[in-house]
Amino acid sequence: MRVRLPDRPGSLGAVATAMGGVGGDINAVEIVEKGDGVVVDDFIVDLPPGALPENIVTACQTLEGVKVEWISRYPEGGGLQSDLEALERMTADPVHAAETLVSLCPVVFRSHWATLLQLGDGTRVVYSTTLAPDLTPEVAATFGPFEATHRVDLPSGWSPGWGDTTLVVTPLTGDRVIAIGRLGGPAFLDSEIARLHHLAALVK
Repeated sequence: MRVRLPDRPGSLGAVATAMGGVGGDINAVEIVEKGDGVVVDDFIVDLPPGALPENIVTACQTLEGVKVEWISRYPEGGGLQSDLEALERMTADPVHAAETLVSLCPVVFRSHWATLLQLGDGTRVVYSTTLAPDLTPEVAATFGPFEATHRVDLPSGWSPGWGDTTLVVTPLTGDRVIAIGRLGGPAFLDSEIARLHHLAALVK
């Protein structure tokens, strides 16, 4: 969850106390922005079974000068530290956030390769990692549909010299998508797919 709070001593502690009061267990905090007497922090918080996210929002916003900007569900079982490092690097250079995410996917998601595709008049590669296949527009087009995050299983020979490959494709913007692949598997877990979708949604 992203929280805007006053940049003064005790503010972060007050927010942490408010979260704890409704059962929230803070796993990580990262400063996103700071200036003009305000700080914006991203929190990753565990809630007890059955607890409503609205409760933690209400608890925070009862504090003076505190506003919850957004809250979203983060998948369990992910590589939390590597995801946060990827997010940090993406926000450090927002103009190239898509390329940054692509370059980090082999490490963050243990994929063999990753590529950034531009849609429109044909589907073309605009950025890819070193081990990515040379994708023709015709082959890249078979990764669709591109409107939603999904798995794609490709048979041996789908591209010259490539064996069975499992992919995840996720949209970034209206005309760009990321595809990440593993040669021979294993298949991407639901939690991995959700993590990639979550990070991709932060690319503007």
